[in-house]
Amino acid sequence: MVHNGRRVAVTGVGAISPVGLTVADTWQSLISGRSGIDYITHFDTTSFDTKFAGEVKEFEASAYVDRKTARRMDRFAQFAVAASLEAVEDAGLKIDSGNAEETGVILGNSVCGLLGICQQIDVMKEAGPGRISPILAPTMTGDAASVQVSLVLGIHGPNYSVSSACSSGADAIGHASELIRHGGATVMLAGGTEAPIFPIPVAAFNACRALSTRNHEPQRACRPFDAERDGFVLGEGAAVMVLEDLAHARKRGANILAEIIGYSATSDAFHILQPLPNGSGAARTMELALKRAGLGPAEIDYINAHGSATVLNDKAETCAIKSVFGEDAYRIPISATKSMTGHLLGAAGAMEAMVCVLAIDHGIVPPTVNLDHPDPECDLDYVPHQGRSIPVRTAMSNSFGFGGHNSVLIFRQQSR
Repeated sequence: MVHNGRRVAVTGVGAISPVGLTVADTWQSLISGRSGIDYITHFDTTSFDTKFAGEVKEFEASAYVDRKTARRMDRFAQFAVAASLEAVEDAGLKIDSGNAEETGVILGNSVCGLLGICQQIDVMKEAGPGRISPILAPTMTGDAASVQVSLVLGIHGPNYSVSSACSSGADAIGHASELIRHGGATVMLAGGTEAPIFPIPVAAFNACRALSTRNHEPQRACRPFDAERDGFVLGEGAAVMVLEDLAHARKRGANILAEIIGYSATSDAFHILQPLPNGSGAARTMELALKRAGLGPAEIDYINAHGSATVLNDKAETCAIKSVFGEDAYRIPISATKSMTGHLLGAAGAMEAMVCVLAIDHGIVPPTVNLDHPDPECDLDYVPHQGRSIPVRTAMSNSFGFGGHNSVLIFRQQSR
């Protein structure tokens, strides 16, 4: 490995998603090719160009914390707490006075507490500023999710949020892994959370023509790498990992799902909405992650693509993969799980990193659904329609966001 410092293990995962309220349910849906995209129920979409999204169904925050605590959280923070509790349980980790100061939490998000802000704007318009909720200030901020996780679990180590658009969740995991690697913490909870399915985000993404408007068939609307793709589909949810110093994890007998061996982040500095057309920024980020992992292109067994189903992104990402991997680009199975979950914005990178970890652990890669008419300019192996059982030793997760953000994570099967 090129990295000096401690090795970083993934020992637990948690998820709340449009295809499941647990990791097990989410994973089973993804490998089975089941979509969680349907017509929006959170608000009346009559006047909206897009009327569907990947909503989290049947979620009750009171199943994870008491009702009073739940009422003090915006929906995106509720998701984060739920996913974190599952991740900690999956890791068999007990956080107490003996380790709380060596444990931290970093979560990524993009829209953060805008839902609560919009609701309270309506209150202020109707009843005046004196009727604004006294808990709006601490619940609307970007760090509200990481704060709530820290409060619920009693975490006393590093605690902050990362916001880099659609790369946020990946960057949170990358930052957390670097903290452990260089001695800033022993255990970190890291991931992303988002709850953007309400009028303003839908209208905003419609206004910049980023969303699909295939209203007649919602479950078939998200079509990464397909010639008929017409934009991404909003989703919501959270994914959180427990990361540990590998030696610490082994000492306590933890089940090690994978290691994080590479992370990189760059900026296109090109356009606020569009990627570099030739994918050179994304390519440079993948190359840096490979270098830091001490791997050559031939050593990657699976790529979870950013695969947002926008016309420009899918072409640019395909160009980038070809540039980095050469002939190996045609060998590597690549899947875009946004085709089933929708785009979870700040949580997307974390959800897709989790998919990479589970692919390593289970030896299965999920499909890209709705890939019925392959774009001739996107001609790689995108695992269309059906998942595939293959050994996965190393996996790469790509996350690219508005503003030119590029973030790449590389995971490896546990090695001695």
